[in-house]
Amino acid sequence: MELHTFKDAEALSYAVAEWIADVIGDTLKKQDRFTIALSGGSTPERLHRILAATPYKERIDWARLHIFWGDERAVPFEDSRNNAKMAYDTLLNFVPVPAAQIHVMRTDIPPEQSAIAYEKILHEYFGDTGPSFDLVLLGMGDDGHTLSLFPGTPVVHEESAWVTSFFLKAQDMYRITLTRPIVNRAARVAFLTTGTKKAHALKEVLKGAYNPDMYPSQTIMPQAGELHWFVDEAAAADLK
Repeated sequence: MELHTFKDAEALSYAVAEWIADVIGDTLKKQDRFTIALSGGSTPERLHRILAATPYKERIDWARLHIFWGDERAVPFEDSRNNAKMAYDTLLNFVPVPAAQIHVMRTDIPPEQSAIAYEKILHEYFGDTGPSFDLVLLGMGDDGHTLSLFPGTPVVHEESAWVTSFFLKAQDMYRITLTRPIVNRAARVAFLTTGTKKAHALKEVLKGAYNPDMYPSQTIMPQAGELHWFVDEAAAADLK
């Protein structure tokens, strides 16, 4: 695990953009495509806008990217809470990724069907063993959740399905999410974590006892890949 600390969210966003561009460039020297799973939440929005602008808009070979999502709220695409909508509004409407290479988690069909359909797409890309995504971008909530792996939910312990859905009572909505087994086969996983509200959870996830029912982010440990935590000084305040 590598911990990268930056002064604030803005500095972090620029550093992560540079890191992502380097990773994509290096990877595409060795293979034909680059698979990336995007995250929802507020932190990636700034990152997306940086990537969608000069110099990264020109520097990244967008035509060879294949876009996925880590999780989705089962709300219509037009809903501001929809993770895919956020990614289109801040990034995908501004860069030339072929439409056929963008794989949204569908919210126009029942969540259970959406999860099955998404897992089928993943099986077209990834085998039952070996690496999955080239990069998975993740956030972490104040409560230590990541993806739609929330504290105390059964999905935290999923062992076989790559994608699943469930009703989250606390938010009164269905969620569709990648699970630990497929994410932990990624070549690289990067958490982006900013703000003082994340400080306690970050300390517990990185330094505390292993308690995935309380802090599900602890379950993300790539088997053979890299794990990076990009944090700002506010989020890292309790790590000292």
